[in-house]
Amino acid sequence: MKIREEKREIRKKILTLRDGMNSDERKRASLLLTERIAGHQWFYRSDYFLGFVSCGSEISTLNIIEEALKSGKKVYVPKVHCRKDGAEMRFFRITSIEELEPGYRGIPEPAGGSEEYKYSDSVAERTLMLMPGVAFDRYRGRLGYGKGFYDRYLAGRPGLRQRTIAVGYRCQMVEKLPEEETDIRPCQVICL
Repeated sequence: MKIREEKREIRKKILTLRDGMNSDERKRASLLLTERIAGHQWFYRSDYFLGFVSCGSEISTLNIIEEALKSGKKVYVPKVHCRKDGAEMRFFRITSIEELEPGYRGIPEPAGGSEEYKYSDSVAERTLMLMPGVAFDRYRGRLGYGKGFYDRYLAGRPGLRQRTIAVGYRCQMVEKLPEEETDIRPCQVICL
C-alpha cells in the first residue's frame, strides 16, 4: 500500500474513534491538557504562544489559549490564506477568543488584520507552539489532515521546531505512522 493511501486509511479510522468519544471524556481530557501545558516549563518560559483553535472533535484548546492570554503571553493562532498557487498558513495575534471568526473550512480564525508572528531564532527560543493532528505515535510521528500546513510552516523555521508540542486524545495514538520526507515531527506529543 502506498504511504498516502495508508495515511488516508489511518485518518478515517482515527477520526471515527475520535468522533465517537463522549462529552465527559472530552471535558476531562481538555482540563488535563490545560493543566499539563500550563505546568510545562516551555509554557511558563515562553513570551509567545502559537496555539490552534480546536474545531469539531479535536481536543479543546480554548482553555489553554485563555490561560496564555491571562498569563500575558502574545498569543497567535493560524489563519489560512488561499492563493492561486495553493493555501498557506500564517499566525496572527489575538487578544481575545471573541476576535475569532469562521475561516478556512469553518475553523475559527483571526480576521488577519492584527500583528503577524515574525519568526527569528531569538523569538523562537521564547515561543511555544501547539500542533493539532489526526494521529500520533510513540516516536513523535504526527499525521495531520493531509494539507501539510504545519510541515510547510516549520520547514523554514528550524528554531521553532525545538518548541513544538502536538496534542490530542489517547485514542489518537497508534503504534507507528508511515512517514514521508516532508513530515516534520513535533518535539513532544501529549495525548490524554
